[in-house]
Amino acid sequence: MNICVFLSAADLDERYTRPAREFAELIGKGGHTLVWGGSDSGLMKVVADGVQESGGRLVGVSVDFLGEFARPGADEMVIAKDLAERKALLLAKSDAVVIMVGGTGTLDEATEILELKKHALHTKPVVLLNTAGFYDGLKQQFRRMDEEGFLPVPLTDLVFFAEDGVGALAYLEESAGVR
Repeated sequence: MNICVFLSAADLDERYTRPAREFAELIGKGGHTLVWGGSDSGLMKVVADGVQESGGRLVGVSVDFLGEFARPGADEMVIAKDLAERKALLLAKSDAVVIMVGGTGTLDEATEILELKKHALHTKPVVLLNTAGFYDGLKQQFRRMDEEGFLPVPLTDLVFFAEDGVGALAYLEESAGVR
């Protein structure tokens, strides 16, 4: 399975890097491919290292203005002309999406992927990996949107909230019929 992971390229502390590394190793050991923003820095590097060292493949989609940070040695690397094309390529190359900790770029990617799914422009499973409670506030906001009628489809049809990598991968494999 090709698993797109949206996440930060920032250098983060152990409460985020350790679970990210563990999830990456599960991807690699499961024989899956990581589809990610292609960066060889920060948390993106941690995840790419973990997948590659555990036997998984790497498919990166970088963007022109970040090309200098693209990971050497990826199995495939595509350079998109802009962020919109990058997001489209990441989605096109994946079978499932995981949203890990990140900043405004990750939040932008997450909301676009969910908006596309809401309008049935893709049917891929989407997991929000809530490492160390990072997305507790966003999870609460999504639930409020659902409860107050702002979502035309049930929240459970849009996204699965996982507290750890084991739960995230189990949901994806079950959704894809791998288990």
